[in-house]
Amino acid sequence: MDFNKLKKMELPRIILAGHGALEKIGDVLSDLNIKGKILIVTGPKTSEVAGKTVERILKKDYKVEIFLTGDATVENVELVKKRAEKKKFNLIIGVGGGTKIDIAKKAAFDISLPFISVPTSASHDGVASPRATIKDGLNTVSSEASVPISIIADTSIIVKAPYRYLIAGAADVIANYTAVRDWELAYKLKGEEFSSSAYAISKYTAEEMINYAPTLKPNDEESVWVVVKAIISSGMAMSLAGSSRPASGSEHLFTHAVETIAPGRALHGEIAGVGTIVMSFLQGQDWKKIRDALRIMGAPTKAKEINLTNEEAIKALTISHKVRERYTILGENGISPEAAEKALKATEVI
Repeated sequence: MDFNKLKKMELPRIILAGHGALEKIGDVLSDLNIKGKILIVTGPKTSEVAGKTVERILKKDYKVEIFLTGDATVENVELVKKRAEKKKFNLIIGVGGGTKIDIAKKAAFDISLPFISVPTSASHDGVASPRATIKDGLNTVSSEASVPISIIADTSIIVKAPYRYLIAGAADVIANYTAVRDWELAYKLKGEEFSSSAYAISKYTAEEMINYAPTLKPNDEESVWVVVKAIISSGMAMSLAGSSRPASGSEHLFTHAVETIAPGRALHGEIAGVGTIVMSFLQGQDWKKIRDALRIMGAPTKAKEINLTNEEAIKALTISHKVRERYTILGENGISPEAAEKALKATEVI
């Protein structure tokens, strides 16, 4: 048989992470040979934290404009696209937490502009991934987005964000533990495309995050460094795979189901952590290891800790398989309310 496999992989060209990284953004753009006009997509708070610093540094050599935005919605993505196209910007820089970066990367993808990620918190692996979570009415949709051509993660800025955000990011990385098992299952049973290198990176990153869980602490830049490295590695695994499979399985189906029926109750990574406990149980893995790692670093492990009632948790688990067409341990038909309740009780989530 003739070999005819062809695969495209896009990876960041420059990753700069550590203390004072943001002050080097001008050098990064120079190394990337960026020309023309730059649109900085950020929010009112994150503009003060880092957006204005980016503007100050870059306006010496570029025409720069700040665009303040809000939640990651289809409407806000469209507003960014219109501004970028109307004024013919050449680059979009997303400065902020997950929502601002999701808006920036989705807008950049839709209008074929390069994108740079400048996180001000490390609440989930979206700062480095080629996916964006965007609200479309009542639904939350994970869609294809731009791979950042550069990631600039300044630990001296991220450490100032609430510790809860950092722990949510760590939990989102631990979610890879069940995501890769679901991916392997889909590969074996459904013949889904599989990348052994992306699988290995994602699995190793999750296990390392579990091992580092006892060392994480508030107001500690080294803790930020550990989580940021893991988040970037997780994003790289997704870029290698060409999909979110290495970091998004049944636990993220549960997460999106919760975000649909009970929006705004908890951070994305917090919900994903709880989902990972349940899914590792369904997969026959060591769910207590996941639960204990999350608990020791201060992440939620129970439904009530992500502000869900028992009934809402059961409902979310029973509808998770409907969130998107992705084969996981939940199968194509999902699980019954009785089975969902049993799993949630067995793992002490409810």
